Amino acid sequence: MVFYFTSGCGEYTLYMGKDKYENEDLIKYGLPEDVWFHVDDLSSAHVYLRMKPGMTLDDISENLLLECSSLVKANSIQGCKKSSVYVVYTRWKNLKKTNSMVDGQVGFHRPENVRRMLIEKNNPIVNALNKTKVERHPDLFKEQQDRLREIQEQKKQHKRMEDKKKRLEELQKRKEKEERSYDRIMTSENMVSNKDIQASADNSAAEAYEDDFF
Repeated sequence: MVFYFTSGCGEYTLYMGKDKYENEDLIKYGLPEDVWFHVDDLSSAHVYLRMKPGMTLDDISENLLLECSSLVKANSIQGCKKSSVYVVYTRWKNLKKTNSMVDGQVGFHRPENVRRMLIEKNNPIVNALNKTKVERHPDLFKEQQDRLREIQEQKKQHKRMEDKKKRLEELQKRKEKEERSYDRIMTSENMVSNKDIQASADNSAAEAYEDDFF
């Protein structure tokens, strides 16, 4: 079971698992656009933000960060009782899971890519998000595979376009090279007109020109 929330900052979806066992599935079957949020050094829900394709952590607005952090704080047994807590967040692909870790526990491939922010209790934001709460039973594996295939197809399409662009550029360069070569042949220095041939009564000049030509 997964709980979905609709952000008030635009068409963004926040989601989290019901318990630590479902958190395991979310860790395993996330999407490249997902961002993971958790209360630092305390037990809490794993809240995810699904960014739009092409977005980075720097593109997340302060209000959107506030929503995600407020929601994860509210879903921490200890954190919800505190006036403020620190929340850490990072891209889903930075999450690291090993066999020695218990359910719900994660590490990071690159700890330097984990960000940390101080968040205070904000009931109005949490209440607004809870009004949008929807419970679903998604096929997380299928969603992940569908998205990965879509990304792969986009990469193939991009490569096809780049290859076509490269071929057209090569054809244009070849055409320009041929035109420059033709222009050199047809310059006035290489052209001989009738005026350049000094005519004589016995056509000796014309014959001499023909001999040179052949």
